[in-house]
Amino acid sequence: MPVKTSQFSPPWPLRNAHLQTVLASKLFKPVPHRTIRERLELPDGDFLDIDFSPHGQGDIVAIFHGLAGCVQSPYVQGAFNTLTVKGFSPVLMHWRGCSGEPNRLARSYHSGASDDIGWFVQYLARRFKHRKLYALGYSLGANALLKYLGETGKHSRVDGAMAISPPLVLQEGANKLNQGVSRIYQSYLLRLMRRQHELKRHAFPALALPEASSALNSFWKFDDALTAPLHGYDGATDYYTRCSARQFLPDITTPTHILCARDDPFFTRDIIPHASELAADTTLEVSATGGHVGFLQLGQRWLDSHVTNTLVALRQIEN
Repeated sequence: MPVKTSQFSPPWPLRNAHLQTVLASKLFKPVPHRTIRERLELPDGDFLDIDFSPHGQGDIVAIFHGLAGCVQSPYVQGAFNTLTVKGFSPVLMHWRGCSGEPNRLARSYHSGASDDIGWFVQYLARRFKHRKLYALGYSLGANALLKYLGETGKHSRVDGAMAISPPLVLQEGANKLNQGVSRIYQSYLLRLMRRQHELKRHAFPALALPEASSALNSFWKFDDALTAPLHGYDGATDYYTRCSARQFLPDITTPTHILCARDDPFFTRDIIPHASELAADTTLEVSATGGHVGFLQLGQRWLDSHVTNTLVALRQIEN
């Protein structure tokens, strides 16, 4: 069944999109999971920092975090905890510049950076060639993962995938985050992005990067001035159009599960695809509530266990 209604049903106090989003990020944090870090050198002279669990010996789960995320993000820590209990070996790929150290090149990362996903997947497939390989993306990472799966089709080398709260139509997200209460999220994320950009600009003056000034106070402005030109796009409209994952969904052949909430404050319901847009092996799970990468029960991180249960189900299909 390509589209199904989620069984997620929080108690009344948590049926608020903003409470779900903020509490999951700031208050309902999982037990910290110790990880080991490695640095991978890329062919273009840059690097990727990855974190993996010392406890996992089973099938690999490549994790792709969201905008301004890292291994310490609560949803990443929660996934590490629940996945290792079920015998998976989670491995987080930090997007370029997100591991605590600026990357070396002028480019960084963005919602359509499927080239880095492809390189990382190929690396994992070679390193762990006798294990199954699954992929898990959150928000920006979910969009980029779905784009990668659609671009590569049967050659993805991924045995199963899950995408959480993907901004499937980027311009819709940019518009929503520039309106009403959602502008609070935009302001917070843009401060982090400007700070990250400025750290790299000062660390590598030879790159001659433009300044991330406070005038870039919307995603449209930031992406038009920085994200698009630094990554080969002709402005924000071109970037959003070419990198939105919704257009790639029909070409996905990897068994894939997408989880969206209708009340997600990061975009409108218009981004949610119709059943006719989904490939045969893709399931879209839609919840009435849950916020953005929230999905909290009272005192419990429902999302973390649901992610693991979903990947277990995908593994059983493969077996």
